[in-house]
Amino acid sequence: MRVLVVEDDVDIAQQLKHALTHAGYAVDLAPDGQEGLYMGLEYPIDLAVIDLGLPKLDGVSLVKKLRQANKMFPILILTARGNWQDKVEGLEAGSDDYLVKPFHLEELLARLNALQRRASGMAHAIMEKGPIKVDTNKKQVSLHGIDVTLTAFEYRVLEYMMMNSGKVISKMELSEHIYDEDIDHDSNVIEVFVGRLRKKLDPISQFKPIETIRGQGYRFTLS
Repeated sequence: MRVLVVEDDVDIAQQLKHALTHAGYAVDLAPDGQEGLYMGLEYPIDLAVIDLGLPKLDGVSLVKKLRQANKMFPILILTARGNWQDKVEGLEAGSDDYLVKPFHLEELLARLNALQRRASGMAHAIMEKGPIKVDTNKKQVSLHGIDVTLTAFEYRVLEYMMMNSGKVISKMELSEHIYDEDIDHDSNVIEVFVGRLRKKLDPISQFKPIETIRGQGYRFTLS
């Protein structure tokens, strides 16, 4: 999943990027509202964290412009302590949740996970399809109840495919949602990740969870 973080405080922005990357997200950073608007309109963003006190374009205006452009990805706003007016304005502008500074990174991650599940129509943090179980909070995967070790990018591919189970997903779409802007989007590498997932999740080709659709991409087949 790809997260846009719009935060002008360099230290906070780097802390957020480190925590989100460690939690398995691809992260794009924008230092001001104008850059955040460009990224939000041009990049395939899945979630956004937006500070309200931004230079060039304030956070409330940014949220409004994204919603006016029909960008419906979940948005979590960051507000100053005790400023309830900002919370109300941010929510009325179209954000989905808020967090008051200073905050604990664990709470931010929990709120983002909840927003992600809600946007995907998931009531719980656990995705279970066939013998494959994914804990989206802990970023853990098991097969027939036995833990499976995945790399960060393998996990991102699996999570995105399972959240879009039954849908044909192109290699380009996958690469856009698992990489941030600083990484070259080599769609051929997706073939490597999918190949590894097949070996780890279906070593004897018993239930074939990932189907290749020639000329189109891949489809997660289990339900």
